[in-house]
Amino acid sequence: MDNKGWHNAVVYQIYPRSFMDSNGDGIGDINGIISKLDYLQQLGINLIWLSPVYRSPMDDNGYDISDYEDIAAEFGTLAEMETLIAEAKARDIHILMDLVVNHTSDEHPWFIEALKSPTNPYRDFYIWRKPAADGGPPNDFRSYFGGSGWAFDETSGEYYLHQFSKRQPDLNWENPRVHEEVHAMMNRWLDKGIGGFRMDVIDLIGKEVDAQIMANGKNLHALIRQMNRATFGKGDYVTVGEAWSASPEDALLYSDADREELSMVFQFDHIKQFWDEHAGKWRSRPFELAAFKATIDKWQTALAHEGWNSLFWSNHDLPRAVSKFGDEGEFREASAKMLGTALHCLKGTPYIYQGEEIGMTNVRFGNIDEYRDIESLNLYKERLEAGTSHEEMMLGIHANGRDNARTPMQWDDSPNAGFTTGTPWIAVNPNYREINVAAALAEPDSILWHYQKLVALRKQYPILVYGDFQQVLPEHPQVFAWLRTLGDEHLLVVNNFCAEYLTLEIPQAIQNWHGECLISNYAPRDQLAVSLELQPYESFALLIGR
Repeated sequence: MDNKGWHNAVVYQIYPRSFMDSNGDGIGDINGIISKLDYLQQLGINLIWLSPVYRSPMDDNGYDISDYEDIAAEFGTLAEMETLIAEAKARDIHILMDLVVNHTSDEHPWFIEALKSPTNPYRDFYIWRKPAADGGPPNDFRSYFGGSGWAFDETSGEYYLHQFSKRQPDLNWENPRVHEEVHAMMNRWLDKGIGGFRMDVIDLIGKEVDAQIMANGKNLHALIRQMNRATFGKGDYVTVGEAWSASPEDALLYSDADREELSMVFQFDHIKQFWDEHAGKWRSRPFELAAFKATIDKWQTALAHEGWNSLFWSNHDLPRAVSKFGDEGEFREASAKMLGTALHCLKGTPYIYQGEEIGMTNVRFGNIDEYRDIESLNLYKERLEAGTSHEEMMLGIHANGRDNARTPMQWDDSPNAGFTTGTPWIAVNPNYREINVAAALAEPDSILWHYQKLVALRKQYPILVYGDFQQVLPEHPQVFAWLRTLGDEHLLVVNNFCAEYLTLEIPQAIQNWHGECLISNYAPRDQLAVSLELQPYESFALLIGR
């Protein structure tokens, strides 16, 4: 594997609407992000994944883009975006723009033109089909946001495809003109000095519509290689593709450098383990550490040499890490630190979602009207009409709804958590008085400082970046442990994933090891015996041979 300059980087995801509001309108904005760059520099991160700030009617909070080359008014101006890029770069931080090219907004000029006539030059930028024999949709494909995936255009008497909201028509990637327009737009962003792209649902652009093969279509990888060669492949950029469908074999195709596609992909095997087999994420399954360990082991092993892993607990679409994998109550801080250590000591690129570094938790709004997420609202309505109870749907939304990650960043204990002087677009989690950045900065042993140390360690110790991975104690029901090995060095990482004290029997091969404890969330561990008494959610990394 060729070493890349970004291999030791840590990415911080910002959801702009909820990060920091600079003008009191209740919506986070670009100037708010600029005001917090020193905080991010202090944390030590090198890359910001910036969720979409492009012009948009915000039907899906910016993932419905009406102009790829302008900025939504609520977030600021293009000039302010250029200032953000420059100010970040001055702090050795680069911006990954969130690129959404599977679909656009129905307010994008391309789609407005496409609606005018079946013979309009932009008609073929989108995917159209004639009605079925009964006049209904061309087939029974359903949108991921509920309802049919086809919307009827009365003017032409045809249907257009939308895998998400009906206001997010899918682009037709079988049209070379779409390639040309998208590639040119991407190059103009690269020329502005960004560090690369996070590519939304990129596994859907090669779809085979009439066969209802939406992910991993036959042309997918050819399209990505073409994009690479026309745009980001010309420089040292970072690219990560969101691919809910990805298997380890797929991920190797995406991330093997010799194939000239992407730096890495987001896969979600470890997330989907919480989902019910039939009801999906709206009915949770309990966390099973054995299955989770097997999943992580599978991905670490498969991408050990040719590919590259992305490492994350949470993002703007997922529940809060400590609420899902740790403990929200007595052991919130211990479990949040454990989760941080576990993630940053695996092989791959770690992603920190805003607020994860202070242990922000899920929110439990009591009323569906307090939620803003289109997916939650649509599925709540659809499933209640189908017979699911209000109580069951609220349980699902509390556990896995996307707004858990979208409540405002908790900066301090002032009104609205210091996020805004106005009325926030979505309510702040009521626990902000106890959980906030100001309190974390003032506490030397806080989750925040633990994360800062983890980020710094990746730059100091190559074994954290390039060391081979080998699981230890794979059958243990409560402990996830592994060895990283690079040359003569070994790093043992031990994580207790439960709220119990337990006795851990140390495998004979590593008994009596001693070395340097790089990080721990209780008293440092600098040597091993025949057994260890682990505290609830205890975690440590022990370096041997340096």
